[in-house]
Order: sequence, then structure tokens, then C-alpha cells
Amino acid sequence: MGVAVNVLHLTPHDVWRATPRELALALRPFAARGTPPSRGALDELMKPFPDRRGPDV
Repeated sequence: MGVAVNVLHLTPHDVWRATPRELALALRPFAARGTPPSRGALDELMKPFPDRRGPDV
């Protein structure tokens, strides 16, 4: 409902009137694709921008 209203700008009335197939087609671009990155791949991506540690975080 949140994506339909906030991203697709549908009214709640339109969301509830839509068929499951219509909603599935409208939401397809927002569906997760593929597999998530491995821990090693995430570590490599985070190296250039590490989280800061300390009292100012």
C-alpha cells in the first residue's frame, strides 16, 4: 500500500479497486532482483567509505 500510494501516486481507492494482477504489474519494477551480495562483496564495497567510530557518530 505504501509503495502504491507514495511512489505510484495511487489513491487508496484505486489500490483497493485494482486487481492483484494490475498491482503486481505496477509494482514489478520495485521487486528485488537477483541474489543479495555476499559478505565479502559488501566488505569490499564498504572499504572506500568505512563507518566512523567514536563519540561524534
